[in-house]
Amino acid sequence: MSLRANALAARLETGAALLAEFAERLSEAEWNTRVRDGRTVGIVVHHVASVYPLEIELARTIAAGKPVAGVAWENVADMNAQHAREHAAVSKSATLALLRQNSQEAAAAVRRFTDLELDTAAPFSLCYDAPMTAQFVLEDHAVRHAWHHLERVRAALAGARPAAA
Repeated sequence: MSLRANALAARLETGAALLAEFAERLSEAEWNTRVRDGRTVGIVVHHVASVYPLEIELARTIAAGKPVAGVAWENVADMNAQHAREHAAVSKSATLALLRQNSQEAAAAVRRFTDLELDTAAPFSLCYDAPMTAQFVLEDHAVRHAWHHLERVRAALAGARPAAA
C-alpha cells in the first residue's frame, strides 16, 4: 500500500468523522438551518456523503491518464440544486449512515491508489483544463469536502444563534 494513499485516506476519514460527530449533536432546528447557498445543513451533510463515489471516480479517471472534460462549475451547481430538491426530507439517521458508509468506501478506494497513479496528471475541466494529478483531485475534492462543508455549517449555525449576553 502506498504511504501517501494511506495518509490521504486517513485525512478523508478524519474529515468525515468530524462532520458526522458534529452533525450527530445537532438539534432538529439546527439540522434544518439554511447555509449561505440556501440548502439546509442536513442537505449539505447528505451532499457530502452522496458525492464521495463521484469524487473518487474523477480521481480514478485522472489516475488512468484520461482527461475529465466538459464538467464546469455550473454543472456542479445544477447537480447540487437537483440533489437538494430530491433529498429535501432526508433524515439525520439515514444521512449519517450514508456518510459513514460512503466515506469508508471512499477511503478504501483511496488506499488502492498507487504512487504512480497519484502522480499521474491529465486535463481537469474544473481547473480550466490544466493538467492536475490524481492526488490533487483527491485532496481538492474527496479529502477536503467534509472539512469544507463542516466549516460552512459551523458558520451558518453561528450566524443563526443569538449572541450570548
